[in-house]
Amino acid sequence: MKGYRALVGPALVVLLFLVGMVWSPFAPHREPSGTGGLGEEVGSWADSDWAVFSAVVERAIDAQLDTLPIGALMAELGRSLVGTPYVPGTLEVEGAERLVIDFQGLDCVTFVENIFAIAQLLKGDARSRVQTRATLEDEYEVILTELRYRDRTIEGYASRLHYFSDWIGDAQRKRLVLNITRDLGGVLDREPIEFMSTHAEAYRQLADPRKVELVRDAELRLSEEGRHFIPEEAIEAISGKIHDGDIIAATSTLDGLDVAHTGLALWVDGELHLMHAPLAGEAVQISEMTLSERILRIEGQDGIIVARPRER
Repeated sequence: MKGYRALVGPALVVLLFLVGMVWSPFAPHREPSGTGGLGEEVGSWADSDWAVFSAVVERAIDAQLDTLPIGALMAELGRSLVGTPYVPGTLEVEGAERLVIDFQGLDCVTFVENIFAIAQLLKGDARSRVQTRATLEDEYEVILTELRYRDRTIEGYASRLHYFSDWIGDAQRKRLVLNITRDLGGVLDREPIEFMSTHAEAYRQLADPRKVELVRDAELRLSEEGRHFIPEEAIEAISGKIHDGDIIAATSTLDGLDVAHTGLALWVDGELHLMHAPLAGEAVQISEMTLSERILRIEGQDGIIVARPRER
């Protein structure tokens, strides 16, 4: 049950693709390229990213989606990004670690992060500031930083929450989500998390031994804590307790990794599906198979972790 979110070498990329449509970013991210957009204020994001973001926010406000419970809000926001291209590697930028804003392409983690961040922004009364681009951009960056980085602070590569079980645990400590996996009958997994430190040569950023040690510190803590997951054969039985917009992490069988894929729970015609940004299909989509069927059929995934977004 293992997963990670950083650049891996070509051979590992092939392996991870085969075992579960990984969510680690691989390709370089383009630099912000423009200003302008909604309203008269100049912003710092690329116009193309602002256009997508502002359109999603405005549609949600017009439809009064901000009045929905946060899970239902996230499900509807996710639907608005169906069809967005799958683009790996958007967080792997040259130079120092920095917050990356990219709505032109999403991997499965940045899909979840951005939907959750937009939902929190809307719950914080973005309606009153939607015409103020720079203000809204700044506010969104604060929210996204809180989700993506430990202690809400960007302090180098190791401060990013690379392992998704760490992402969930950190979000729970910040009272942003509630990990309900144990309550759903999840079983404890104590297999060590160590993929990044044991494959440091596959990560450009881990050429510095000091960064490897920081990553290893996080791995040791996660390994000691363990994590609960719902085995694949038990998912169907508990699916009725999962809500629209719950965050789903598909656990991995690859040694040293905790999570192979992520997405949002979505009920369609009485059946539980996964809304996600997979490699297969090359775009944000709603799975054709039910969540239970999908996990059972995909080699390299053997269960799920479920985190429920909390109201702001």
